[in-house]
Amino acid sequence: MKILKSLFISTLLRITLFSATTQGGTFEIYNSCPYTVWAAVVPGGGQTLNTGETWTLNVLNSTPGRIWARTNCTFNNSGKGSCQTGDCNGALQCTTYGAEPVTLVEYSLNQNNIDFLDISLVDGFNVPVELSRPSSGCTGVIRCTADINGECPDMLRAPGGCYNPCTLFKTDQYCCTSGGGCEPTDFSKFFKDRCPNAYSYPKDDKTSLFTCLRGSNYRVVFCP
Repeated sequence: MKILKSLFISTLLRITLFSATTQGGTFEIYNSCPYTVWAAVVPGGGQTLNTGETWTLNVLNSTPGRIWARTNCTFNNSGKGSCQTGDCNGALQCTTYGAEPVTLVEYSLNQNNIDFLDISLVDGFNVPVELSRPSSGCTGVIRCTADINGECPDMLRAPGGCYNPCTLFKTDQYCCTSGGGCEPTDFSKFFKDRCPNAYSYPKDDKTSLFTCLRGSNYRVVFCP
């Protein structure tokens, strides 16, 4: 009996430790837009969210992830279709990143007990977003709620969104591909002026990467 008890305790400890090292946190994704969005998470899949609906998703430690909203989508009963913005190879359940332009929430959880999070406009903008952590030990609320689609420069306009210049021009000036220094441009300043908490170009780390103590839940709101 003592041997069986010892084996049971040992197994329970292994399960507990495995859970602690793999479970990163929970994201509550809420649609406050006055229209349906098709939320996407990679890794994680996808979910149709009508106005006022929530999708709660558990994510793993260490694995970098992205959350975004897709708009103007049509899917058949097999989950195949297309979206005007954020489309992921025509699948309801995303396994690839969304097509630009798209507003991104990015995360990497439990990196030496620290969670790293940001809102990124490096892939453009389609839907306003807010990211918050309801508990303490965090920077607070970060958001990008400006009317970027309405104010988008003509050269960056896209159906349902606003492109980042890297997407269109694919030069080192806008994409920072050389590995050296990379400075803000007039286009990146357009995004930064309207959403100071968000990445406006790839080297925009100082004012755009936020940290939280490990563990807890996060809330993502589309159209806050």
